[in-house]
Amino acid sequence: MKKFLITANWKLNGSYNFINKNIDLIKKINDYLHFCHISLAPPYVYLNYINQFIKNTSISLTAQNVDIHLKGSFTGETSINMLKDIGVKYIIIGHSERRLYHNENINLIAKKFILIKEHGLIPILCIGETKEQKKYKLTEKICINQINSILKLSNNVNIFENTIIAYEPIWAIGSGKIANIDEVKNIIFFIRKYISSFNKKIIENIYFQYGGSVDYSNIDNFLNKTYINGFLIGKVSLKLKNFIFLVKKIEKNLNSNWS
Repeated sequence: MKKFLITANWKLNGSYNFINKNIDLIKKINDYLHFCHISLAPPYVYLNYINQFIKNTSISLTAQNVDIHLKGSFTGETSINMLKDIGVKYIIIGHSERRLYHNENINLIAKKFILIKEHGLIPILCIGETKEQKKYKLTEKICINQINSILKLSNNVNIFENTIIAYEPIWAIGSGKIANIDEVKNIIFFIRKYISSFNKKIIENIYFQYGGSVDYSNIDNFLNKTYINGFLIGKVSLKLKNFIFLVKKIEKNLNSNWS
């Protein structure tokens, strides 16, 4: 059984005070988890600080981004070797906010994906459609274009082994609106089938997360769904009481299904 991966994406939020106030609460709930795995994705400047608190726990670190260069005159960037040096395990790439606000295209995201794989870390590849694309029924085409850009650049059908694909409909992120469960199911099944057409074996080594306005009031829609292996959570991860409630609810559900 795959452990359920709950990634807390803090985005451009957080402080030493926030971490000092809440890290023990996260560690405490983590001690009781058997079916869930928590990964924290704070801004870069707090990754190493948090790592000092979680070294002897199963909590992992996720970086929100990475540069495609390993070293050199690239002011303001952070390399994958730097992230490895401070204990990062996962790296989020392709998030809609990076695509929108930093003009990251599918070719750049493909380069980042391959770089992450080559250096032994695990990419969390975000894919999803805008409201306009959904309106014109382009969801599948958009997702496949993002998958194909990686396959084309790598020329390796096994590149997706040990990868996390986070389906995040862009129109749902931060909007309070949540995607229809049947639509989520259909698109994840579609992606699974597409990747399986290249290599049936690796599909079992791919995690599928869902992200997009997930909170404790709508989480039930996505539990008991064997095709979802985790959540990429934004806003709620900053409200620790709600986040812990959410984690407890997921753990309890998984426990009842697998005990």
